[in-house]
Order: sequence, then C-alpha cells, then structure tokens
Amino acid sequence: MDIKLAVTVFAVIFVAELGDKTQLATLLFASDKDASKLTVFVGASLALIVAVGVAVLGGTLISQYVGEKLLRYVAGCGFVAIGVWTLVTA
Repeated sequence: MDIKLAVTVFAVIFVAELGDKTQLATLLFASDKDASKLTVFVGASLALIVAVGVAVLGGTLISQYVGEKLLRYVAGCGFVAIGVWTLVTA
C-alpha cells in the first residue's frame, strides 16, 4: 500500500466532508437523545464506505476510456462550475 497516497486521500476527503450536508445530517441523527450513537456512527460509516466504493469503481471504469489529463480537466471544470453556481444562487 502507498502510505503517502493513503494519507493524501484521507486528508482531502476529510477536509471535503467537513461541514457538508452528510455531516450535518449525521449530527442531527446523533443529536436525538433516544438514538444510539453507535448505530448512527455505524450507519453513517457504512454509507460513506459504500459511496466511496461506488466512486472508486466508477473511477476505475472511466479511466479505461478517458485519459487522466482529460479527466482532471473535466473534474476541475466541474468543481469551478459548482462554485460559480453556488455563488450565483447564494
């Protein structure tokens, strides 16, 4: 395993997830005094694992047909478009 890659992926995903709607939804579930905190943690963790698994599988399949440079360009443009859309609709 490439530990440098693993740390980079962890850091990027961790920072990207801070304060997003998934984290806020998890916070709301955990704030219910009758909810098992372990159940909320396990449910949220499994959901993230499955979502990331789908992303890895999708990335693997897409990379067979699209070059890495083009994929990075398209992803970058997508992030810029989302940022502009967020600013315009704010």
